[in-house]
Amino acid sequence: GIRDAQESRGLGDVYKRQILAEAKKIEATGKKMINLGIGQPDFKTPKHIMDAAKKAIDDGHHGYVVSNGILECREAVCRKIKKLYRADINPDRIIITPGGKPTMYFAISMFGEPGAEIIYPTPGFPVYESMINYTGSKAVPYNLLDNKDLKFDPEKILSLINEKTRMLVIINPNNPTGSFVEKSAIDYLADGLKKYPNLIIFSDEIYSRQIFDGKEMPSFFNYPELKDRLIVLDGWSKAYAMTGWRLGWSYWPEKCIEHIVKLLINSVSCVNAPTQYAGIAALDGSDESINLMMKEFTERRNLIHKLLNELPGVECSLPGGAFYAFPKVKGTGMTGAEFAKKCMYEAGVAIVPGTAFGNTAHDYVRFSYAASSENISEALENIKKMLT
Repeated sequence: GIRDAQESRGLGDVYKRQILAEAKKIEATGKKMINLGIGQPDFKTPKHIMDAAKKAIDDGHHGYVVSNGILECREAVCRKIKKLYRADINPDRIIITPGGKPTMYFAISMFGEPGAEIIYPTPGFPVYESMINYTGSKAVPYNLLDNKDLKFDPEKILSLINEKTRMLVIINPNNPTGSFVEKSAIDYLADGLKKYPNLIIFSDEIYSRQIFDGKEMPSFFNYPELKDRLIVLDGWSKAYAMTGWRLGWSYWPEKCIEHIVKLLINSVSCVNAPTQYAGIAALDGSDESINLMMKEFTERRNLIHKLLNELPGVECSLPGGAFYAFPKVKGTGMTGAEFAKKCMYEAGVAIVPGTAFGNTAHDYVRFSYAASSENISEALENIKKMLT
């Protein structure tokens, strides 16, 4: 099983880190390297959040805590869900985890097995395909590249469901494409899912606070008729620039809670206490830091979209969420992997080939615009010189 998982495209996350390590090696030789490959905000964690962690340490919160997360943190998550989506959630249904990946691991481990099918997006965050294959389930993809804006088609998703389908994975906004599917399409999908009462819906909403043009997040919390078979993944990493804090939260069906707690006890034990107090301060505090970040990300999105489409042989749709652009580079005469390698060694720009996120994306690359506008402009100018 481990070998099968390693041989799947799920190694994409490892591959991404290898690319970044190679970029650092080149940088160590004295050559400038502009990193547009890493998927984390380039902002500092807001001060009031860091102060809350320091206070927790000073107050003596040094020991083990309950595996599913301290009650105060789970209650803060529920308050935020109520504020954002007007949904009343019992804190017993919330699980605090060290980042988002444990939620993916636990959910697919729980529902995946030989003979089962799990539907997931491609290109998509590589852990999903990796874990589906690891459990022996059949990975059933829906291809985002069929749409010019890289959005999923709800009718196509519904057509893939059969009696063997155990789980459906939705990532909205999507990593790596930066695409965002609006409420009307989610309404259609949610209505169609009512016909499949045994299907688990896994909604990855980690980029829910990174949506452009004033559009609202169509969270699956908005569909109470689905809540008893809904798993929602979210967290602090992207919204509050807290990637290194390793803090995520998830919502689970009531029937899953005792099993998830057992998995937590036997794997990570618990998330460290000071980080959870920092998480409370983030959720209960002002959204000013998010608003400032999104103002900056909007400017960068518009800039990188314009500059990418000025490159010969490159086509890029306008990202609707997250902080990624996913251009097609087939017109350059190169595959995504060839383009990314040439960018690194000749232009001094680190990006990620599309195949890190699924085999269908061999003509694509991912740019992260979690970098300054100056660096984005310089990187794209270097690539333009490289191509011309």
